[in-house]
Amino acid sequence: MTLRIPLSSPDITEAEIEAVTAVLRTNSLSLGPKLEAFESALAGFQQMPHAIAVSSGTAALHLAIRALDIGEGDEVIVPSFTFIAVANAITYERATPVFVDIDPVTLNIDPTHVESAITPRTKAIIVVHTYGVPADLDALLQIARNHNLALIEDACEAIGATYNDAPVGSFGDIATFAFYPNKQITTGEGGAVLTRDPRLASRIRALRNQGRYPTGDWLQHAEIGYNYRLSEMACALGLVQLDRLTSILAMRAEVARTYDALLAPVADLICPPLHLPTRSISWFVYVVRLAEHLPSKSRDTILRSLQTQGIGCARYFAPIHLQPAYADLPCARQAHLPVTESIATRTLALPFFNRLTAADAEEVAIALRSAIKTIPGD
Repeated sequence: MTLRIPLSSPDITEAEIEAVTAVLRTNSLSLGPKLEAFESALAGFQQMPHAIAVSSGTAALHLAIRALDIGEGDEVIVPSFTFIAVANAITYERATPVFVDIDPVTLNIDPTHVESAITPRTKAIIVVHTYGVPADLDALLQIARNHNLALIEDACEAIGATYNDAPVGSFGDIATFAFYPNKQITTGEGGAVLTRDPRLASRIRALRNQGRYPTGDWLQHAEIGYNYRLSEMACALGLVQLDRLTSILAMRAEVARTYDALLAPVADLICPPLHLPTRSISWFVYVVRLAEHLPSKSRDTILRSLQTQGIGCARYFAPIHLQPAYADLPCARQAHLPVTESIATRTLALPFFNRLTAADAEEVAIALRSAIKTIPGD
């Protein structure tokens, strides 16, 4: 289906094209100066000493789990209302994801449910900053300290967000980022792991590159690793995108304000908050929810209506514990997540990207309001 207004669209300028082209004129296409420059720029932006660029956000999560020596028999507390890579990275190492419920306002993992999910097998908490909204880091950090647990920040949707005026991704033991084309900035495919711990950073660099440490030669492998490298072309693209991040976030915030003005007055919708105390949002997507007086099954009817009009939209997110890959596993069957399951049936991600025009946003809003009017209330 050809969409007149896509769900997302990367923002690539001539500067990015020229940067990538310049790399192609060199003989260094991997593990070169652009990788070092991109990692240095990321570390500086995040106020962290170590940044390791990798091939995807999923790879970043996997390396975080592996570097912390989380494995078979261990448990990691995670939200189910997020992208499936979070649980997959745990499962890769034969550990068990333990799903807990979310806060109904921020849609982030709810600290009040985390403590009761901790067992002697718990090794870490993964806090996902859902949709670019910072989670309650004060509460989660305190829980992690009280129980001697690692805290992994999944900031794959949240670059540029802040909590208490500090960058999201600078609080936990390890943070992960992603630069897929629908993210705030992109390297095509790509991600990064950040940490303050030099030992973890050294190991993650080695694991990224087939288990090679700097002290060995190219065919000397200290441990089993992966090909999770990020190319020089991708890093050149990321450098320019990162340099533009402040203006990109401003454009995305303006699109969010435009949607809010158009849709906040609609009684049948719950719009995302524009502002939260002590937090600044990095807008990844714009997701509305159907109000409780509408039947939840109407969300998919509305989704199909918009898509038939050439308007991109999606259900964000389908809970992990209900998906076929996990639904039959004990960790999913044992999950009690009423907030997650209720909200997930009502969420609808609307077209959202840097250069979405006010006219496009108005067209989306008109189509959405029209589709809602065809839905009978409960």
